[in-house]
Amino acid sequence: MATPAFEEIVEDFEFLDDWEDRYRHVIDQGKAMQRLDDALKVPATKVDGCASQVWLHPVVEGGVFRFDGDSDALIVRGLIAVLRCLYNGLPVAEVPGVDAAAELARLGLNDHLSAQRSNGLRAMIERIREVAQATA
Repeated sequence: MATPAFEEIVEDFEFLDDWEDRYRHVIDQGKAMQRLDDALKVPATKVDGCASQVWLHPVVEGGVFRFDGDSDALIVRGLIAVLRCLYNGLPVAEVPGVDAAAELARLGLNDHLSAQRSNGLRAMIERIREVAQATA
């Protein structure tokens, strides 16, 4: 059920043997992502439960889900970029059904993120699902 963009990240990870290289790749994904406009960094878009500051701005147009996001931490920006690849472009009704934990496990992220980062990642996924369910 993964999007082609997410499958591309999975393929990239298959070529990176060392976790540090994978970690840098996630950070590079975040650096390449466009910054969220400061006007959208408001309490309504802030994600609670993250050690870093995190904002997610979802948009549903024509039944298609997408979101932009930002964080003050490089690795978290990278995780947002990975989540964007996982969810952006899906029909909004399909978003809650994505098994994000299983898809992210394909990258081995669960084994290498701190407990705080893992909790923050779960909080971001939960926010994405809540928004999609509310608009589906």
